[in-house]
Amino acid sequence: MGKIDLPLKDVFRRARARIETYGIRVYVGDVPDPNTGTFDGIEIGIDYANTLEMSVFVLVHLFGHTVQWNTVPSYRTIDQRAKPGAPPSVIEEARMYECDASRYGLTLLHDAGVTDRDQWLSDWWASDWHYLSTFYSTGHLPNWETCRSTGHALLEAKAIPPFTPERFYPRYAF
Repeated sequence: MGKIDLPLKDVFRRARARIETYGIRVYVGDVPDPNTGTFDGIEIGIDYANTLEMSVFVLVHLFGHTVQWNTVPSYRTIDQRAKPGAPPSVIEEARMYECDASRYGLTLLHDAGVTDRDQWLSDWWASDWHYLSTFYSTGHLPNWETCRSTGHALLEAKAIPPFTPERFYPRYAF
């Protein structure tokens, strides 16, 4: 059995507890491959096969998307517009959607008392965008490990607007 990163496990625990104060259920379970998580506006599912590091990123990032889905109706259909071959303006909209999800996630971490993961989350966001933008430009999902990088500009936390969680339809995160 591998060594568990106890500080990162505590980050997951704190983030999960904070998310649940919004009335959002968080669970760990089986999510169809190649997806790492799922959300529907009121629940966030994390794939049990993820590494702990991936699980923390997916948790806070999908919280950000949950905020977006409950506050900006057009974001519930962005995956139908942002796909390979989409116009640059749509890809830019998708980039901002993805970035802001992580910015909300950063605020969530701060609200949960986690203030030492800003660079970590910024690097994960940049790596995630590299992964997604490669898919948008080629139509093929790259190997995740080839997209991982560090040393990116720090994200700026974004205030979480008031919202009431509402169930929509499930969306998977890959």
